[in-house]
Amino acid sequence: MDTTSADRLTIAIAQISPVWLLREPTLHKMVDWVGRAAREGSALVAFSEGLLPGYPFWVEHTDGARFESPLQKRLYAHYSAQAVCLAEGHLAPLCAAAARHRIWVIAGVIERSRERGVSLFASMVTIDAEGTIRSVHRKLMPTYEERLVWSPGDAHGLRCHRIGAFNLGSLNCWENWMPLARAALYAQGESLHIASWPGSRRNTETITPFIAREGRNYALSVSSVLHRDQVPENLPEHAILRQQLPEIMADGGSCIAGPDGHFLYDPVVGTEQLIVAKLDHARVREERLSFDPFGHYSRPELLSLTVDRRRATGLELGEQAAGGR
Repeated sequence: MDTTSADRLTIAIAQISPVWLLREPTLHKMVDWVGRAAREGSALVAFSEGLLPGYPFWVEHTDGARFESPLQKRLYAHYSAQAVCLAEGHLAPLCAAAARHRIWVIAGVIERSRERGVSLFASMVTIDAEGTIRSVHRKLMPTYEERLVWSPGDAHGLRCHRIGAFNLGSLNCWENWMPLARAALYAQGESLHIASWPGSRRNTETITPFIAREGRNYALSVSSVLHRDQVPENLPEHAILRQQLPEIMADGGSCIAGPDGHFLYDPVVGTEQLIVAKLDHARVREERLSFDPFGHYSRPELLSLTVDRRRATGLELGEQAAGGR
């Protein structure tokens, strides 16, 4: 492989609708779109925030902060049951698809950990082309009403991964606005940044070129689309949801900006679509001539960042050897 071809990477954004709040049919759909991306020659495909099994749009529109609400309890119980538990193998079909098609997968999931009861995290799972889960990044701080159903995460998954000539990093939704979270990825040499969103052009159209320009990297925003008439009839409180949810809950907005901050693909709105792009790492190197945020344009002896990557569990057990007192 010559230097020019080694610099190039074909990637895909899968802007799709979930089968809202239902894990198995949504997972089946994601597996299908992994195959579509692979057939387009993509080495990586990314899915939106919380796509599996879906973003909690009901909270904002059904009086989600009402204390001891039977409605909110029933919806949360269903949401927790449909969440992804890695220890129970819920992502096995997605991992198998990644390995079968030799493609990296970035998946936004609602994660339920055995070690944290039934509390939920908005997580981005990175799966490599061998089907191995490389990292699970739990959203550092849920945004506004999300805090009613999601728990704050930690920095355990705040990592970059090498894919071809690129260093791949990712953040969930509004944590893309957190300067130190972005800096933690830039400091690891990030050159390909994935920002996942539930689905809104208003979120993606400003920050995507900003991140690309600031980091002198490629920035991909991936969103979903969801309309009220797609709410499954077998959900708890289906009638109330159909009555109170807005007609459009997620309008997409997936887009790609290059290292100069200009759009390669303008935000795609209103429809499911597979966005495929060919990236060239040489463009990253060109733009870093004038600015490299953790390279020549940094002052590490004056300004530095500390990241605690320990997985937060709230429990440390010290045990004696068998037979000890």
